[in-house]
Amino acid sequence: MNPASLRDGRRGPAQVWNSAPQLAQIPTIHPSSLVPPGARVVVVAPHPGDEVLACGGLLQRLSVLEHPLQLISITDGSASHPGSRVWPASRLSVVRPQESVEALRRLGMPLHSLKWIRGGFRDGGLAVDEHAVSQFIARYLQPGDVAFTTWRHDGTADHEAVGRACATACNLVGAHLYELPVWAWHSPVREGSTIPWLRARKVRLDSWNVARKLHAAHAFASQLAGDPAIGLPPMLAHDLLERMREPFEIVFV
Repeated sequence: MNPASLRDGRRGPAQVWNSAPQLAQIPTIHPSSLVPPGARVVVVAPHPGDEVLACGGLLQRLSVLEHPLQLISITDGSASHPGSRVWPASRLSVVRPQESVEALRRLGMPLHSLKWIRGGFRDGGLAVDEHAVSQFIARYLQPGDVAFTTWRHDGTADHEAVGRACATACNLVGAHLYELPVWAWHSPVREGSTIPWLRARKVRLDSWNVARKLHAAHAFASQLAGDPAIGLPPMLAHDLLERMREPFEIVFV
């Protein structure tokens, strides 16, 4: 979770998620059309918490369908508060994974059967480590798996590196990949032309799915608190939490 796109002034009503006219035209897809019966679901998150931001609602729906689930967290998210004495990297490396456990519990994920792999790669340096990340992901994939990860053009270096690395790993192993936009939605509408609208599909969420996802997002106390002493705003900004209230999630097929 590294919201560079919310830190550089790209805020306000004219963001892709709430102003792009193409959103209304995106076809709906059922989770069973994304994941065949019996297939294992593998969610590859650049940082702890990205699994909730990207597909917290979809995870709930797939869990009801009783798909085996594996979560791979590539980093521990320890670079989310650079320069902070309140949230130093040493503290975040412990806290962020703990917050993810609580968030998954709030989503209703079967923690007793969930396999969770932690990569331990350097937060903020995944573009440099992309080849190693790809090899790491491939080690935990199987033919026939269905993987979900961040879009390779999402707008932050770590998200994009993991998207590319996951695509390479899936091609190598024979797994199927879907990509999920996260920070791309918080770009100005004029940049919406970069989004592959023809590949986009909506996964519908009911009010319970949305409520659970928001409840899960609020498990990330470290991301809801910035550090005023150094002018650092909350990582989970108001705009992002508002977007999470939408009754759908978008998958690129």
